[in-house]
Amino acid sequence: MRSSLFKNFLIFLLVFIFIASLFSLYNSSTNKKPEIIGINKLIEFINNEEVKKIEVSEEKIKIILNDDKEKITYKETTESLSTLMNNFAVSPEKLEKAEIEIKQNSSTSLWLGAILPFLIPFIFIAAFIWFMMRQVQGANNRALSFSQSSAKMINQDTKNRTTFADVAGAEEAKGELVEVVDFLKNPQKYLALGAKIPKGTLLLGPPGTGKTLLARAVAGEAKVPFFHISGSEFVEMFVGVGASRVRDLFHKAKKAAPAIIFIDEIDAVGRQRGAGLGGSHDEREQTLNQILTEMDGFETDTNVIVIAATNRPDVLDPALLRPGRFDRQVIIDLPDIKDRKAILEVHAKNKPLETDTNLKTIAQRTPGFAGADLANLLNEAAILTAKNDKKKISMAELIESIEKVMLGPERKSHVLSEKEKKITAYHEAGHALVAHLLPHADPVHKVSIISRGRVAGYTMKLPSEDKHLRSLSEFLDELAVLLAGHVTEKEIFKEVTTGASNDLKEATKLARRLVTEYGMSELLGPRTFGEREELIFLGKEIHERRDYSEKIAEIIDQEISNLINGAKKTAKNLLTKNRSLLEKITNELLVKETLEREEFEALFKNSKN
Repeated sequence: MRSSLFKNFLIFLLVFIFIASLFSLYNSSTNKKPEIIGINKLIEFINNEEVKKIEVSEEKIKIILNDDKEKITYKETTESLSTLMNNFAVSPEKLEKAEIEIKQNSSTSLWLGAILPFLIPFIFIAAFIWFMMRQVQGANNRALSFSQSSAKMINQDTKNRTTFADVAGAEEAKGELVEVVDFLKNPQKYLALGAKIPKGTLLLGPPGTGKTLLARAVAGEAKVPFFHISGSEFVEMFVGVGASRVRDLFHKAKKAAPAIIFIDEIDAVGRQRGAGLGGSHDEREQTLNQILTEMDGFETDTNVIVIAATNRPDVLDPALLRPGRFDRQVIIDLPDIKDRKAILEVHAKNKPLETDTNLKTIAQRTPGFAGADLANLLNEAAILTAKNDKKKISMAELIESIEKVMLGPERKSHVLSEKEKKITAYHEAGHALVAHLLPHADPVHKVSIISRGRVAGYTMKLPSEDKHLRSLSEFLDELAVLLAGHVTEKEIFKEVTTGASNDLKEATKLARRLVTEYGMSELLGPRTFGEREELIFLGKEIHERRDYSEKIAEIIDQEISNLINGAKKTAKNLLTKNRSLLEKITNELLVKETLEREEFEALFKNSKN
């Protein structure tokens, strides 16, 4: 605040100095007065017929000579020019040779001449004092508005509003939200039948799936005021501020009703009460209590719909999810191949693409990508195209961008030694070979030993179609593929390197999930083990309740080891039987460094294996 006042004062001072300088220049220019002469000199000029014009203004006499030079003399105020001339015996004939003009000064000019030198500085000083008082008053108002909501209202009465047409995919989610739009447009149709539209709609889905975009589309379709705020903006260090902001937000929305309130990341204030170590009277819980009251308190006739978004529905307080509050939950899943193609088409509208660009192929190569990932992919492709001085985006840039988004940028400066390059080639060849031979593994689309991100090489496996359910056979084949690099290093070089550490970590996690979460252990049977509880301390989940004995824990560890050892044995058998193919793939990688799907599959043709 002090820096702002100092800055404003400095600006005002500079403006004042500038204007004062202009006045000084004006006065200096106007102060260039003609030469002052005596009465005798004036009589001499008249007698010599050198005077062209005489201007009389009160006691001042201005003389303009024939050569346009100006002279000034003064007379007594009570004495007229004619009397003066008579006193000096000037011939009337001589006087008639000059043009005589009598001027009368107005009272206004006299007042302005006397007052302006004092009035202008007074106006500037008064303006400065008023400006400074406004600044102080504004600071006081900001202090008093500390408890007011900072929600941004977006008026949807514009041509650029977001509609459902701008949201690709998520057809089921859009269908659920159509009812909300219809209620805001035609509330009497529902009220006449005694129907009540859900007050709260909770959008659930992974990050980047378009929850905020859908909320904006609802407001755009309904053409109603849209209040947007994040859950974290309610909570402050002072107790009670969050609850006050909630009241202020709902008060503004009720005045603009029908309206929509969108609370993004509601889990910031909507976590289950009593789960933390701070008791039940902290600021976050007071804010949550106020939200619950505003949504379904004594006032039941408000025409305000609350839409909230989160990717952590498991931590929300049960009171938020009961009927009358967020009783409608709209699930927004990751897009399938059809939706991914539609999303790519939306984001490609303002980007020039080559005629042979196939967005369906890009959609097939991006399983698990959210809408934000696909938008980032096309943006990276556009940046890469501009970097290459090309005018249109081609498939090469799009495919390169997929790998950049998934694995990171290509590290051309990270040059492997010949030994490390050979180890990496065998490692990735092992992954690719086992993935190709196992019937339930995903097809190999690319194998490379060029470093990207943190990996020295990679094998890209992509499913041929979107999968929502996975079987034990698929999981076992995936375990074998994960362990294939480790097994290959052990078989070829008789020792392993740190390059397989991430593979082992992922394999262990997958095997544990098979046993403890998916019930796929023959020995332990169809049940789950372990139950996570929300115990929040400094933002960390630090507790997991064990619902099994130490004996069962030993069996779980043994089952995990059995799954990993079985997968390791499967990979070893395949690599041993197909050693020539492994060498063939490795040699190709050492030469070309990267093998696309067609090149990789061509190595298996006309092979005796």
